[in-house]
Formats: sequence, structure tokens, C-alpha cells
Amino acid sequence: MTAETMKTTLLLVYLFIQASEFALAWINLKHLKRHSADVPPGFEESLSPETLRKSAEYTIANNRLSLAESLFGTLLVSLFLFCGFIEIYDRWVTSLSLSFILQGILFFILLHLVQTILEIPFSLYRNFILENRYGFNTMTPATWLCDFAKSTLLSLLLISLLVAGAFALILASPQNWWLWVWAFLTVVSLSLIYLSPMVIEPLFSKFEPLHSAELKEAIQSLMGKAGLEVRNVLQMDASRRSKHSNAYFSGIGKVKRIVLYDTLLERLDTPEILAVLAHEAGHWKRHHILKRLAATEAVTLFSCFAAFYLLNQGSLPALFDLEQASFPAQLVLLGFLFSLPLTVFAPLGNWVSRIQERQADRFAADLSATPEALASALVKMSRDNLSNLHPHPLYAAVYYSHPQVVERVQTLLTLKNKNTLRVPSD
Repeated sequence: MTAETMKTTLLLVYLFIQASEFALAWINLKHLKRHSADVPPGFEESLSPETLRKSAEYTIANNRLSLAESLFGTLLVSLFLFCGFIEIYDRWVTSLSLSFILQGILFFILLHLVQTILEIPFSLYRNFILENRYGFNTMTPATWLCDFAKSTLLSLLLISLLVAGAFALILASPQNWWLWVWAFLTVVSLSLIYLSPMVIEPLFSKFEPLHSAELKEAIQSLMGKAGLEVRNVLQMDASRRSKHSNAYFSGIGKVKRIVLYDTLLERLDTPEILAVLAHEAGHWKRHHILKRLAATEAVTLFSCFAAFYLLNQGSLPALFDLEQASFPAQLVLLGFLFSLPLTVFAPLGNWVSRIQERQADRFAADLSATPEALASALVKMSRDNLSNLHPHPLYAAVYYSHPQVVERVQTLLTLKNKNTLRVPSD
């Protein structure tokens, strides 16, 4: 097989995967349009015909924007990797005669900057047109610009540190760098889990102790029943940017940190909030977080070794019909190659995630002894966030990391009726 043929084959495989994703998105939208007037079981008292119509319109508009963004990204990748632009860019960076580490830093931060700039129109449209149209956006242009500057600077700093550290290890241990780089990436990722709540998140949002002492006491009591120590129960000023609502756990080890969006506190009552947090506690008690971390690190370790092996073969440039490519450019080519099987295997990861979400729902129902409270919270959040209540089953199987919300609500209400709750244990 000639170099030109291999390059064409790779391009066709990539375009086939992208076309399959577009086809699934189209099928999903057609399915939603057919069922947009159907009120799901368990939602009858909370969903008006007007809200259901608005939810369908929002989902369709959001998906169309995502499709346009994805199509634009596909075009950029195709042009950059298969139309000679990577070769032109690589030659320019190489011509600067920088050191190995500086060359790598420059190569990746400039690529990231270009990508960030090209994504600006989509971000502006999503926040100030689409989200405005459906009453979600509360962000001012000044807030958007401030967030954009902070996130861009942080990402450039992180990319520079990662590339500098990894390339230094490659220079120091040419034969075993794959193992050292993996260890370095693992340390960085774990460090970010610790540091993000204390250093990064406060740059974008204001966190303060939960205003309601009664609710805080109820949360700590519930978490105590689950065997979890909660150091901080905080509320976040999410309403400065959006009316969407959420809650999350952060931290690692025995000490946990709970963050509640102020928008969530406004819309859910105490039993519903406790049920949502009991679900999050279920992920910790069922060790889902550790399992996901372990799986991620296993994939990263395999990727580092595969990169080491393939780079040593010296055949990567030929796959893309290039005469030569610098080390950073070959890493970009590897990233593209690795993305193809990862896209194919992503549904497997989502399937595992859905299993874990069901386990967390059952844990929450057992812990709080009020599965109807979690069902009610899911109904309210779906209504207030204008969630898609009628995804196509195939689309949901491929892309959804959570079971369909209608399924979750029905399961929880069935648990209530069967009265089969038990005290959760490890």
C-alpha cells in the first residue's frame, strides 16, 4: 500500500466515523420531533404542554449548534492533517531552531491558541443567543471576557508545564520515557483533583458556606449515615452565569467537599436536595470514582507505551504521506490515530457509566429511604434545564453516560411502590 493510499484510507475512516455521528444526531432529532408532544410517565404534574414544546425546541437548537461546531471541527482536522497544513506549520516551528523542550511548548500552545480563537464564535452564539433565547443566560459580556481570559491563560500554563515536564523526561530517559511520562501525568492529574477546588474553581466562581444551617446539618447527618466525612458544604453563585442547576462532590480520600449551585437551592426542597447528594455519595461508596481513575490511568499507561513503540518504528510520517515530521508533530499524528478507536469504544465506557449511575440511584434510594424525592428532583431539574425527555434509544446507548431520565424516574417510583429499600453498605 502506497503512502498516498494509506493517507486516503485514514481520511475515509475518519470521515466515516464523523458521518456516523452526524447520522445518529439526525435520527435523534427526528425521534424527538415525533414524540415532542408526549408527556412521559411520572412527569404529568410537572410538565405543561408549553414547557414540553420549549424543551424540544431547545434540544433541537442545541443539537444543531453542536452539529455545526462538530462539522467545523471535522473540516479543520481534515485540512490540517490531510491537506499539508501540518507540514507547513511543522517546518515553520522547526525553522526557529529552538531547544527540544521549547519547540514542543511552542508547537502545542500555538495550536491551542488557534483552536481557542476559532471556537469563540460558537461560544458567543451559545451563550448570548441560544441560551438567552431560552432564558438561561445571565452572563454579561464582561464576565464572559474575564472567564475567557482566565481559562485561556490557565490552559496555556498547564499545557506548557505538561509539555515541559514530559519532554524533559523524554530527554532524560530515551528508552523508558513512556513509563516516566505516565507517572508524571498521573501525579499531575491527581494533584489537580486536590488543587482545583482550592485554586482553580475560586477563580471563576464565589464559594461560601451554605446559608441554611438546618440544611447543612441535615446534609452532614445524611453523609454520616453513609460513612462519609464532609468538611465543607458550600454554595456557589452559579446564577451569575446561568440558570441551569446542579450539585457536585469534590475532593479525594476520606474528606469530601459538597458544592450546591444557588439555582439548585432555589428550586429543590430539602428532601430532594438530600436525595441528589445521596446519589453523589453512592458514587463514592460504590468506589466509582476510584474505578474511573484506575481505568483512565490504565488507558493512559497503554497510550504512553503505544506512543513509545510507534514513534520508535519511524513510520508515522509515511502514514500521512509526509516525508518527515518533528517529534511534536508526530505526537499530533498519534493523537489523531488514537482518537479513532477511542471514538469507537466510547459507547462501552458510557454503558459502564450508566450501570454505575443506576447503582448510585439505588444507593440514594436506600440511604434516604425516599426514592420519590430523587425522582421528584430529577423531574424538576429536567423541566428547569429543558432536558431532552425523548432521546432515540440508539443515540442514548452510544452517547449517554446516564440512563435516560424517564427510565430513572420510573425505576425510582417502582422502588417506592415495592418498598424494598435497605440500609446501604460497602
